[in-house]
Amino acid sequence: MKSLLKTEEVESYIFTDVDVPEAQNDEVLILVDKVAICGSDYNLYKWNSVAKVIADIPFTPGHEATGTVVKAGPTATISTGQRVAVENHYFCGDCFQCKTDRGDICSNMGQYGHGKKTRHGGCSQYSIVPSKYCYQLTTDISSEQAVVLEPMGVAHNAIEQLDVSGEDVLIIGCGPVGCLAISIAKALGAIRVVATDIEANRLEIATKMGADIVINGQTENLFETVTKITDGAGIARICEVSGASKMVNTLFTLLRKGGQVVLVGLPKDPIHIEDPLPNVLFKSLTLKTVHGRRIFHTWKECERLLAENLVDASPIISHTFPLSKFEDAFKVLFSGEGCKILLDPQT
Repeated sequence: MKSLLKTEEVESYIFTDVDVPEAQNDEVLILVDKVAICGSDYNLYKWNSVAKVIADIPFTPGHEATGTVVKAGPTATISTGQRVAVENHYFCGDCFQCKTDRGDICSNMGQYGHGKKTRHGGCSQYSIVPSKYCYQLTTDISSEQAVVLEPMGVAHNAIEQLDVSGEDVLIIGCGPVGCLAISIAKALGAIRVVATDIEANRLEIATKMGADIVINGQTENLFETVTKITDGAGIARICEVSGASKMVNTLFTLLRKGGQVVLVGLPKDPIHIEDPLPNVLFKSLTLKTVHGRRIFHTWKECERLLAENLVDASPIISHTFPLSKFEDAFKVLFSGEGCKILLDPQT
């Protein structure tokens, strides 16, 4: 079968033929229909300092994957023919978090597509995954919809933590997760969703995803606009997805008293809050963070939203490439011209 491999600490991947793996014990062999490229795949491709922390060589990349089970190991709990999507957070099942139903933040977590406790990933025609990490699809959503369940789950987890029903919501950062958060917030009862980014093309997608107001941070004053549209009270809910330290540092000035914030993006620099008394302590705010999806609650809810047409993920899917053209796909990622980029391992 055709597969991408990272076998050395160098840029890019090898596109090569490897043997189709055999499903052992509770594993299943999946024929991969689609795999999506995530922003974090930039690090793995470049093999930079971040990659050396989040991945182990050797591995096949691709942590957002969907496909169909074609073979099952002797103790597998999934039958052949079942369509699945992969939960890439490989929880141990034994630590405190796992025993209290928080496998999403397992203390001993492995990661599919990163070489962490598995060398397998979605950028191959077939892939091996233990049964317990497979979400079994229950509807006939398309493979394009199924492959975005993983990033959509991050957005859903974040928005669900904010209790957005009947409130105005600000989404900071309109990449794939941010844009999905817009639609999810609307589906979960938000009154108005305000979206901000510094890229005009992302704001166009944000509008298609349901944003009521879009603010270009390059050309507009975010604080002044939020103050105006909230009559000076500040926004009730903020979902920070950009990961820009500058935005994390200043977002508390945008929040109304008693408001709620969830951090999703990954800041690469220290967070420094200006005027912490009026902007944080005296606001009596709630701050939460998320890492991944609630297993498997989030998956079920996201599939329902897609199947019932309450969320349309199609505007975020900008490109689809055959796996053999992976270099072209990564060029689009590096250019910033794409949103959610898909690879088809079967072409």
